[in-house]
Amino acid sequence: MGTPDGALLHVATLGDIDAADEVVVLIHGWTCNTGFWNPQFHHFAGNRAVIAYDHRGHGLSEMGSVRPSVELLGQDLQTVLEEMVPEGKRAVLVGHSMGGMTIMSWAAQFSSGMEEKISAIVLTSTAAKDVVQRQQLVPDLPRFLRPAEPLVERAFVSLPLPLASNDLSARIAHYVALGPVARQAHVDFTDKQLAACSPSARGAWGTAMYTLDVTAGLERISVPTAVVVGTKDRLTKVEHSREMADVLRSNGVLHSYTEFPGAGHMVPFERADAFNAVLDTVLGDVSEAVNS
Repeated sequence: MGTPDGALLHVATLGDIDAADEVVVLIHGWTCNTGFWNPQFHHFAGNRAVIAYDHRGHGLSEMGSVRPSVELLGQDLQTVLEEMVPEGKRAVLVGHSMGGMTIMSWAAQFSSGMEEKISAIVLTSTAAKDVVQRQQLVPDLPRFLRPAEPLVERAFVSLPLPLASNDLSARIAHYVALGPVARQAHVDFTDKQLAACSPSARGAWGTAMYTLDVTAGLERISVPTAVVVGTKDRLTKVEHSREMADVLRSNGVLHSYTEFPGAGHMVPFERADAFNAVLDTVLGDVSEAVNS
């Protein structure tokens, strides 16, 4: 699928999109790709119409010539919705990590008439602002090194270093992205997702997220929105989700708030069955509202 600047985005689909009342749109996170959503594709097979796409520079999508920015994330989502969701259909947006930020970026730019285009949103393991500054990956530094902590945080996300896939990288992937107790298959899968991402894309998008502030988009959400997070998430710690839920609750659009004890950042496959149950509840409530 082409974007206005000519970059090609890889899109994967499931089911009969033209016949569906609602189309589930899955938006993955930083350094991942559409394969991240394998448990959801299996879960929805034969039951739901689903669209997933790779962010620029991730998976099979081209980086393009436009400088990566948080605003561009929302613009690419708008292109996917315009090109892939048929006229008269509505989407249920499910975003993980940078995918959730993408949804809020989109809402900040394209929220007019949201209810006509979007029936519900699920924000998973994500944040509305200060995501790099508040991550818990960097251990407490000695006092004399603390002034350098912002530089360490920024270097972690923005340096375009190649990542090998080996025993050491798997241990790092476990520490960074998963809960303390994780299945080896999940560790290996996370390690492969991280290693497969282009170093230049990883660094460019990490740099873009350093100035993340999509609170304006969060405030403009006007459809039922579920918030989901793991209590052991180091990348987007649980306080981010609680703060987003408070905003949504104040605005009368919080569908539900769910914390998965012991889960890390990769909730959609760390807790696949329970996460899919949340999606089923959201989709069921959407159908009930339409039919009532």
